[in-house]
Amino acid sequence: MFRLRGLSSSLRRLLHGGSVSRDRVLQRLRVCCAEDEVFDVVGKNRAKLTVEHVDCAVGMLWQFQKEKPQLLRTVQLTRTHPQFLTLQVLAENKIALMDDFVLVDMLYAFLRLNVETHDSLIQQLVSEAWLRIDRLPMRSLSKFAVCLNDQHLQHSRLMGHITGIVDERLLSIDDARILTALMISVSPLVSPRLRDALVRRADHLLCTVDPSNYNIPRRMVQFLRNTKYVHRPLLEKCNEIFLRNIPRLDAENISIILGLYQSLQFNSCDFRLAAKQRLTELIESSSNPFSFTKLFVALAPMANQDVRDGLENTALLLADEFNAQQALAVAGALEEIRSRNVSLLNKIALVIQRNLPVYRSVEVARITQALFLLQYQNPELFTKLRNTLVNFLQHSFFPYEVTMLTRVLSTLPSPRLDEGVVSRLDAVVAQCNLNELNTISFAVAKWVRNDLSYRHNTHSKYVRLLQALNRCGHERLKTANRLDLVLEELKYISGEWFEEMLLEEAMVTLQRMMDQISWTNVPELAFFLTRINHLCPPLMDRITSVTIEHIDKIHYSATYAILLPFSVLNYDPVQADQLYDACIKRFTPHISSFDPHLLVLLAYSLAVADCFPEELIREIFSIDFLGKLDSQLETLPDALNMRTRQRLMELNRAVCLECPEFQVPWFHERYCQQLQRKGNGHVSPVQQQIHKMLGEVLGGINFVQVAVNTPYHYTIDFECKLDKHLRPLLYSEPSTLQISDRGKVLWDTSSAEHNRDELPPGAQRVAVDFLDSKSFCKNSHHMKGEALMRKRHLEILGFRVIQIPHFEWNSMELSTHDAWKEYLKKKILR
Repeated sequence: MFRLRGLSSSLRRLLHGGSVSRDRVLQRLRVCCAEDEVFDVVGKNRAKLTVEHVDCAVGMLWQFQKEKPQLLRTVQLTRTHPQFLTLQVLAENKIALMDDFVLVDMLYAFLRLNVETHDSLIQQLVSEAWLRIDRLPMRSLSKFAVCLNDQHLQHSRLMGHITGIVDERLLSIDDARILTALMISVSPLVSPRLRDALVRRADHLLCTVDPSNYNIPRRMVQFLRNTKYVHRPLLEKCNEIFLRNIPRLDAENISIILGLYQSLQFNSCDFRLAAKQRLTELIESSSNPFSFTKLFVALAPMANQDVRDGLENTALLLADEFNAQQALAVAGALEEIRSRNVSLLNKIALVIQRNLPVYRSVEVARITQALFLLQYQNPELFTKLRNTLVNFLQHSFFPYEVTMLTRVLSTLPSPRLDEGVVSRLDAVVAQCNLNELNTISFAVAKWVRNDLSYRHNTHSKYVRLLQALNRCGHERLKTANRLDLVLEELKYISGEWFEEMLLEEAMVTLQRMMDQISWTNVPELAFFLTRINHLCPPLMDRITSVTIEHIDKIHYSATYAILLPFSVLNYDPVQADQLYDACIKRFTPHISSFDPHLLVLLAYSLAVADCFPEELIREIFSIDFLGKLDSQLETLPDALNMRTRQRLMELNRAVCLECPEFQVPWFHERYCQQLQRKGNGHVSPVQQQIHKMLGEVLGGINFVQVAVNTPYHYTIDFECKLDKHLRPLLYSEPSTLQISDRGKVLWDTSSAEHNRDELPPGAQRVAVDFLDSKSFCKNSHHMKGEALMRKRHLEILGFRVIQIPHFEWNSMELSTHDAWKEYLKKKILR
């Protein structure tokens, strides 16, 4: 046996030695440890190099670069080496001899080594791969698709061909890495059907992925971002993998994931908290411009003021070393946190100004927006930015780019609109979607207000442009035939132009497509109706029936968006009870999975509708939940932070007043007092008029109190007291809250309870509230849910509530002094 083993070993050595002697060049290439060694072998054996040699040499050159940190890579040195040109020439001459794997691998490596896409080698490799595309293995096909993406060929016929192959062979793809590379590459061209199929396949393969591999789920989330598709089950699975890998994530990967989540409007409290802790740990080790800028962008928006100050101080020290992209990233983060660090802004602006010629149009737009919103004072730089933006716009043929540049240009001071800009807008406006048309109209409206010559020229360029916008908007809505596409275009649209010119047509279009309302799009439709403040019973009835029928298919978190218009717009469909019951049963088992702030918003919207699910209320007012909410609020943007705190207070008040059996304590007294001290409210001219007339109707100004702060901190416009015979009662002391000459409420810091006189038997307190247009749906006099809840609560507090709608007070019937007085008498004294 030992003799046989020895013989076998000798035979292997003999065979190995023979193979080595046949290809010593390949062996020498494989043992190289640096680029110079590879180039040395190439230079000495130029005449002997085969396809395999070239493939090995190029692959090793890329491998050496890939193993280096980004800052230490020397791709430029490698590409300019004389022997690199030798490899390029040899590769181009041997394309026909390459097998499919080698062909695509060679293309991939040369592109990674920054060979220009217009180089004849790249062109020849792409052409050959196209000829073989139908027979390429899926691994090579995915890599080829990535190469096409690198060359900005996402919308090419060739990528369309690949998309068709993916559609045909999807179920044969068993490698998640291959699948995700293809998903991202074909994302601009996928149909809704193929998108859904790719998501299902990705969901299936995700369970086969090594839990330590966070790149694959990151690419899945990127695909969802690219296709603007919020598929929460897949997002949540990917999020779990990210959470498990937090200790291994660097600032760059965390920043990428947070950016993807923000684009998808997906908020994970657990990930944000874990990311914040991890980023804080990385502060000490992020000492170079590359790593620090990644850290700054990710951490600054989530950090407290002390940490932000430290980050800004470090940025100030490193700013001179920033390159163009790093300065851009820091400027964007400074905009997000509304920084007022003038020294840092000056340094970042200097780097930007120095590198202005290298920025792309979208980057110049981001820079301009950031500096403008930060109120940076540098007229010279803004003039350069404006000229650069105009130049980009005049040479652009892409509607999204023209729209973006137009929006940013409109923020800059300018006496009038350039003819070149008008010409370009005229050229692309017919290709714009509804959101782009709305953005352009907003910009044009700004220019109209700023251009003094417009007043003397009613047939100006602005009028023609606005007419074109109106015509294109109406035409787009009339010819629309897919609800999902219309909802996507309407998603963020708002403003006077849309409301005046297109809202009515948009509602007609949505009702025309009612049969396309399904469980997949009811959240988007419901949210749109809430946002535009438009009551449309037919659409809301359809939302109700679809939701009830398909509630098990709808993600539990989407119940918030679905219920929102019903509570906000105060609409009870015929099946209201079934709708609320179905949604409550859907989300209740998942209460612990909600982001804390979203659970508060959901509970508040239900409270507005006079609905208080006990399990939900007890969860929110538990010590553990409130602690988690506090932690999350520290990581949220300021606006969302303040909104969530306000909604928690209002929910606390509603539960205390309407559900005392839950025994939830009122713990917002100090918070409300702080808001009262900060918010010296302005009283409108109409309210001042009502105040004066109330004095006349009641017999004197001392019979009415203004801006009364009630228990639980409602502020009512006016309060009066009537005895059992409806005769006004005099206040023992003059009102401590009065209106100044400028219409400001002069607040007294003493609590409301100190100013509440005892009522005689049978007397009543009357709260008089003026309801402006915000209390009603825009398309009707239908009162909204919050105004109704306020009335409900004031009645619980013992008030008789008189509400004066703006459309009654400002009507033609009440156009005289006596008519207004008679109106108030009827409301209050009869």
